[in-house]
Amino acid sequence: MPLLYLLGLVEWRTLGYLFVFLAAVVSVLELLRLFGGLQWGIYDELTREYEQDNVAGYALYVYSQTAVALVFGPHIAVPGMLMLTIGDPISGLLGSAPVGELKSARTLAAMFAVCFILAAPFVIPVSGVVAGGLAAAAGAAGATLADGAKPVVAGYVIDDNLSIPPVACTAIAVTLWLLA
Repeated sequence: MPLLYLLGLVEWRTLGYLFVFLAAVVSVLELLRLFGGLQWGIYDELTREYEQDNVAGYALYVYSQTAVALVFGPHIAVPGMLMLTIGDPISGLLGSAPVGELKSARTLAAMFAVCFILAAPFVIPVSGVVAGGLAAAAGAAGATLADGAKPVVAGYVIDDNLSIPPVACTAIAVTLWLLA
């Protein structure tokens, strides 16, 4: 979805509207899956064990992307979106950890590096090398932290599909605000 904006196919506001539409569609699908008896076979393939009775990761992915698209400008939101879209799968290929445990240092370092590389082209041109570099590092650290462990709160696993974009974008935004 962020590529639609990056390629100039849609304006930023339009991308936000598209995300809101997708969030509505996903919400209907999840309500039907969880409470309406919708049992498509694809759900067995796409949902993890801890998602069987909770909102699935694909929905959390859309919700987090929607939230950052609506709250932040593109120079902050797009890096957070890309950290989830690109950084998280790379991290997943390098290693995983059981719920409640940290990923390996090697996987965390790779996630940080990928996320920094994804953020820098967006924040450095807007904020300069020092402030932009620090903001990119803060966003990468936030995404790495969100990706590195899946904490359990009140019996619900906080999936990184929900946490990576808002944590990363908030870290970028706060860093830019502090250095302004």
